[in-house]
Formats: sequence, C-alpha cells, structure tokens
Amino acid sequence: MNMQSSDVTSFAPPQLRKLEDTGLQMVMMRDILLKTVFRKNVEQTSAIAEAIGLPMPLAQALIDMLREMGLMQAMGTLHATSSSEMGYQLTDSGKARALDALAQSEYYGKMPVPLEDYKIQTGRQSVKNVLINREALMGSMGHLILPEGMIDQLGPAVSSGRSVLLYGPPGNGKSSIAEGIRAALGDTIYVPHAIAYAGQVITLFDPIVHTPVAQAEEGGSNLRRQAKRYDSRYIMCQRPTVMTGGELTLSMLDLNYNKTSRTYQASLQLKSSGGVFIVDDLGRQEEPPQALINRWIVPMEVGYDILTLQSGEKFEVPFDTLVVFSTNFHPNDLFDGAALRRIFFKVKIDGPTQEEFLKIFAMVARKKKVPLDETALLHLLKKKYPEVDYLYANYHAPFLLDQIKAICEFEGIPYQMRPDLIDRAWENLFVKQEAIAH
Repeated sequence: MNMQSSDVTSFAPPQLRKLEDTGLQMVMMRDILLKTVFRKNVEQTSAIAEAIGLPMPLAQALIDMLREMGLMQAMGTLHATSSSEMGYQLTDSGKARALDALAQSEYYGKMPVPLEDYKIQTGRQSVKNVLINREALMGSMGHLILPEGMIDQLGPAVSSGRSVLLYGPPGNGKSSIAEGIRAALGDTIYVPHAIAYAGQVITLFDPIVHTPVAQAEEGGSNLRRQAKRYDSRYIMCQRPTVMTGGELTLSMLDLNYNKTSRTYQASLQLKSSGGVFIVDDLGRQEEPPQALINRWIVPMEVGYDILTLQSGEKFEVPFDTLVVFSTNFHPNDLFDGAALRRIFFKVKIDGPTQEEFLKIFAMVARKKKVPLDETALLHLLKKKYPEVDYLYANYHAPFLLDQIKAICEFEGIPYQMRPDLIDRAWENLFVKQEAIAH
C-alpha cells in the first residue's frame, strides 16, 4: 500500500528555527541574500523571506546582520497601500558586494540545503520505503490490457525499489507500463530548490521533472500553519519521473556546469531521487547500451553516485531512484552477463494473443466511437493478419481506428467499420517493401 498523505509529515524536513539550522556558512547566506535583493528587486521582509526560502524571523535576523555590516539600509515604511512593513535596500557597498558575488556565481533565490542534510532527507523519503500492493499497481494500470501474470512479475520489482528491464517487440505498451509504475508510487516527497557542497550551489528543483503539490492538498484548513511545518527551502512535490529516450547521453548523467553563469545543475538521476528514472528505447542512443548500464551498475548496487566539480573534486550524492529500462532488443544482444545479473528484474512484454487483441480493439473502438462490425473484424483477422504471420501488437488497434476515423471524415461519412476501410487503414500500418527508383 502507498504511504498515505497523513504520513507525509513524518518524513518532512524539520522547519528552521535559527540561522544555524540552515547548516550554511554566513558568507554564503549573505551573498545569496544580496544577489537576490539585487536581481529580484524585493524590498519588504516578507518578500525577501519568500525569495530566499527562509522563515520571516530568520530573514529579518539576516537583514539586521547585513545592516550592521553596512550592506543594507532601511527605507522607512512604504506607502499605505502596500502595508506597514519596513522596506530595505542595498547600500552602495551592498550593491558592489552583490555584483562581486554574481561574478563568482549567478545563483540567487532560495537558500540551498547542505548536501549532508539532503542525504538525511533522501533517506527519510526513500523510494525503497514505498510499499505497493496489487491493488495499487492494478489501479495505476487499469487502462491497460496486460498479459496474464504480468502484475505478478511487475509487483515485486516495483515494491523492491530495484532496477527493472522491460523488453519485447515494439508497440506493446512498455512505455505505458513504465509510466504506470511511476503512477503507482503515488505519494509526495520534499525536493530542495538547490543543494550546497564545498561552497558550490547545485540547482536541483526542475519544473519539467518536479510537479509541486498545492498546499491546499496537504490537508487542514490553516494554510499558514501548514506552510511552516517543514523547512521552507524545500518544495513538496509528487515523486518525480525522468523519462529519456534516444537522446540520452552519458554527459546528462553528470553535473551540468554553465560556464557563462558559473552555476551547476543537478544530473538527471539526481533530479529523479525518490522517484523513477525511465530509459525508453534502450539501444537507440548514440552511446552503446553496455556503456550506459556500466555508468549505473555501481550506483544501483551501493545507493550512491559519484559526481565531479569543475575543480576535479569528486563527491558522493544519493542514488535513490527506481531505474526502469525499456527496449525492443533482446537483453542478450545489449549486455554482457555481468550487467544482466545486476539488473534485478527482467520482464518480457510480449504482443497480445488474438483474444487479447480483440479485447483491446473493442475497448479502443468504444472510446473512439467507431461501431464494431463483425464482417470487418473477420476480414482483419482472416485476410490481413496472415500477411504478418498473425503478429499482433497493442498499438495496432488505436492506429487502425484512427486511420478509419480520418478516412470517414475525409469521405464525409459517419464513423463505421468496413472491409474496404480496413484495407485502406492497413496500408499505413505496414509499408510495402519495394525498391524506390531514383
């Protein structure tokens, strides 16, 4: 069973009560605040606190320290329409320090979380702690027609939090099953905007990967009180999914350093911490599959990854992700025996039987509002599929029915299924092998 929402607060990062709780050096906090005020033009304590991800009392304490250093100054109360909050601005010294800090790193905004603290938080919300039963997995894949026994194979793989290899002929739902695995995880985790290591800030939160959960969904009526229940440098998100395909390269699995802004962005697998990393179409990448799997072998076994800073310094980060490989090739054609042993679960996703194909076809036809016709179906089964040795695939039904709908719309006739329409749709499903004259 998935962790329930009431359990989420049990692994929430504890809220900050004093500046020392951040675990950050004062110089880093000073520079990030100065850069943030300079870049975002925020003035009031509440706006500054929101921008740097600290509770208001801590933000105020930091502002007061910078005032004593001559880097910030009070502006007096703002006009009556805004509020009676005190406004602050950078002094000339503060602006000079902000520009100097920006020359070293363009990072500004939320205060980062020290790597060691992030490791502790990753352990609290590990994907390996999520217990998924049969009902949860069925619920996330109820829209799929799965071969008999498929859930029996997938269930232990997903519940273990170990690597999974889905293989089989193309067009049979491997990608959909991988997405269903992610959906089955279901609950939420806390993702820091950035992490800090050796004086460097590494951006972790990625809006493409991480989906924030609205605070109203956290339960309770007092949203202000809810918001203060955990460290405000984190954002509550759905368990993440990183899905890559033929574009995946080894460089994406390392830190991304932008030389212009002098900032780091987390690697793809670090962004997927607490969730699922799906490698779709394995074998279609420029990198050899064996090279990709070799990159993951040690992290999958030991639970941490090694990343490298521009200086050459190497450091450990958590590797807490369920890796799902999906391929149309036979595993023996991609990996050596050592690599195959290290992929804990290997699940073959085969094409449907004729009976399963008919179930899929009927279900898809109903969804697409195309009336079933027995004569047309018999024509498909008896006349067309013998041409391809009765090799059925899950994608055939939606493909053929979309073709039939397009033909009907072009001809100006109601959606219908006829043998001649099946023939026309079939021509686009399989391209005839022939020489092209040049």
